[in-house]
Amino acid sequence: MDVKTDVLIIGSGIASLQAARLLGQHFQVQIVTKSSVQMSSSYRAQGGIAVVTSPDDHTNLHIADTLAAGEYHHEHRYVESLVKEGKVMMQQFLAEGLPIDRQENGEPALGLEGAHSHHRILHAGGDSTGQILIDYLLQHLPSTIQINCNEMAFELLVNTNGACIGVVTKSEKGIKRYFAHHIILASGGAGALYPSTSNYPTSTGDGIALAYRVGAAISDMEFMQFHPSLLWCQAQAKGLVSEAVRGAGGTFVNAKRQPLMAGVHPLRDLAPRHITAHTLYRQRAAGQETFIDITSIQHFENKFPTITKLCIENGIDLQNGLIPVAPGSHFLMGGVIADDRGRTSIPNLYAVGEVACTGVHGANRLASNSLLEGITFGQKMAQFILKIGCNQTNFTLAVAKRQQTMPALLSKEQLQQSMMHSVGIVRNPDDMQRFIAQLPPLQNLLQVNVMDLPQQQLELYMMHIVASLMVHAALTRTETRGAHIRSDLPNNETAWAQSWVIFQQGQMKVRNSLYEYHQTRRNAQTIF
Repeated sequence: MDVKTDVLIIGSGIASLQAARLLGQHFQVQIVTKSSVQMSSSYRAQGGIAVVTSPDDHTNLHIADTLAAGEYHHEHRYVESLVKEGKVMMQQFLAEGLPIDRQENGEPALGLEGAHSHHRILHAGGDSTGQILIDYLLQHLPSTIQINCNEMAFELLVNTNGACIGVVTKSEKGIKRYFAHHIILASGGAGALYPSTSNYPTSTGDGIALAYRVGAAISDMEFMQFHPSLLWCQAQAKGLVSEAVRGAGGTFVNAKRQPLMAGVHPLRDLAPRHITAHTLYRQRAAGQETFIDITSIQHFENKFPTITKLCIENGIDLQNGLIPVAPGSHFLMGGVIADDRGRTSIPNLYAVGEVACTGVHGANRLASNSLLEGITFGQKMAQFILKIGCNQTNFTLAVAKRQQTMPALLSKEQLQQSMMHSVGIVRNPDDMQRFIAQLPPLQNLLQVNVMDLPQQQLELYMMHIVASLMVHAALTRTETRGAHIRSDLPNNETAWAQSWVIFQQGQMKVRNSLYEYHQTRRNAQTIF
């Protein structure tokens, strides 16, 4: 079955719906999502939206906090765009009536989260911000937009000029081809490559693998952010305990209620996530259980209804004042290289949200900047597409030359465990080399004809591509920076400042710019 439309969006989170509500006013828009709209990381987001609204705060301070948290591994112009233009867009949302939590005087009730110098987190429903924001956007979507749930995108289509013109999806109903003038990847991150994650199991990095297969540039894959506080019960992660809990006075402690962050960082429990996650990792590696002590938070159940419900469902007695937590994968700073309008290195292919690498999150994302990114860059991308219009005339498909059969793959459980062991919170070269030896060469994976594979096998295949990109990047970056922590190289290295590991067309390069494609290579090698 073939479907023709103006704009096709893969994914249904904040970035997707923000773009769709604008594009749908003028164009035909089809949204394809792997599961349902309620199963995105955006929908699960608890903390809120980081944006300057208070008179004692300033966008320059928000920018400075973003750069410091991300260890200055940023595209500065896009950080400024995110913070300054995001402020304007959020003012528009508030004027339209976005239902946020407010104080008795009507002013926004601003939360505080890790590495923020000021209270600036807008939230809704206590800790249900993502759900309320998604529902709000869905209510404001033009009725002409078609949302296609439970369809997995598994192959981007490219024309004879090298431009992206569509995608192939698979569902229980069979295979479908979509053709469009603009193809937008808004498919989220890859947290489910790890056994413990705040993400849904469907967050397997499909969009990154799709883009890499057609030659799009990929970067920052070594930077996976681990959130320090996933609810930990029966040796499993059961969901997220928002950083806002610590912003409200919660503290990391051991079983004896001894504080864990004292002396580790000046911000203590509100240090950047890579620091708090690493601290809890060391405690747990030494055999110590880790908790958040919430005894100082009054009316916890009212302030954090989602977390309260999660704890009750898992048998946690909140009257004890201790919530058991452990680190888990949370947010991928890397992805498909895109600018603040979503443009990638492939014509007519866009990337926005967590699937994209725009350089705004650096080596460690500042808390609650992710929803702001989806709102801000989703709108900027839509405005750009509206401006240039739908003028693709070449819908002749390039001849695909992939004929290789699938190489032997690890099982999903084996892959997840190997990812945590070799590309987890702390990495070392021996473990990474052994993991690479277990993975099929990327060249072999890229030549696979995936058309007849069942969906479960397709997902595992995509996971192997993303895992390979991540471990090669982590082995190449010979320093510790932000969320990339090397046990053998524990310090930042000047030589790696403002350097990006780039994957494109089967090559891995280290460049001193995220966006310039014709520099002298400092290092280039084939990785298969």
